Amino acid sequence: MDKRAELAEFLRTRRARLQPEDVGLRSYGGRRRVPGLRREELAQLAGVSVDYYVRLEQGRTNNVSEEILGAVAQALRLDDDERAYLRNLAKPTRSRRRPPRTERVRPGVRRLLDMAEGVPAYLIGRRADVLAWNRMAAAVFTDFGALEPARRNWGRMIFFNEDVQAVFDDWTIKARETVAFLRLRAGEYPDDPELAALVGELSVKNEDFRRWWADHNVKDKSNGRKLLHHPLVGDLVMNYESLRLPDDPDQILVTYTVEAGSPSEANLRLLASWNSEAPVR
Repeated sequence: MDKRAELAEFLRTRRARLQPEDVGLRSYGGRRRVPGLRREELAQLAGVSVDYYVRLEQGRTNNVSEEILGAVAQALRLDDDERAYLRNLAKPTRSRRRPPRTERVRPGVRRLLDMAEGVPAYLIGRRADVLAWNRMAAAVFTDFGALEPARRNWGRMIFFNEDVQAVFDDWTIKARETVAFLRLRAGEYPDDPELAALVGELSVKNEDFRRWWADHNVKDKSNGRKLLHHPLVGDLVMNYESLRLPDDPDQILVTYTVEAGSPSEANLRLLASWNSEAPVR
């Protein structure tokens, strides 16, 4: 990934989504040649010279301070994920150990997944690969074990696997979240060849991915609610939580729960009874 080009596009798209009146600047009307804030307006808000901001946006500054990055982030109203992405792009390349080609799952994590019998749960890695899962996750989403390891990736599943696509009532939201997660990780690991190959494949083969990737939105895994349509038991309204492993923050444990006494709980129990003997590979 060309970090200079990514930095320029990221800042440009963040400026484009803000209007002068959004940030307390006077708009004098008339046609503006650029969407959103101009560079000089952003520089004024951040308290830096126009020349310095232009050089920052073009990736021509060395050792930019945290104070300036913070001022620019505040002026652009960036959230925490966007701030982290900006820092990864703007700061000099940090010394990183090359990501291993195969991510390892600790036996204790596998045991934890197995013991969470009534809670669909899976573990994802830095490239959104599903590294491990339990029986209920396979029952709810797809039989991960039946997929080739390379296909066991949320990017490929959500854009290429029609059965997985059909599970999500809010497919567009899930798909855009996946794109934003992959872009966030690309900012952390710009030299990861497998991640670059994944993004390239998705960009070439899927128009939606290509369009949403160009939006430069970033979003980490967090928590929320998903409405799923299961082909056997019907609707499942599920709340999810994303938990980073303390000894490997690149790995995230994602768990799904349902409200007690809800129709979703009854449907999930029915699904569990049908899959109680299904093997987990």
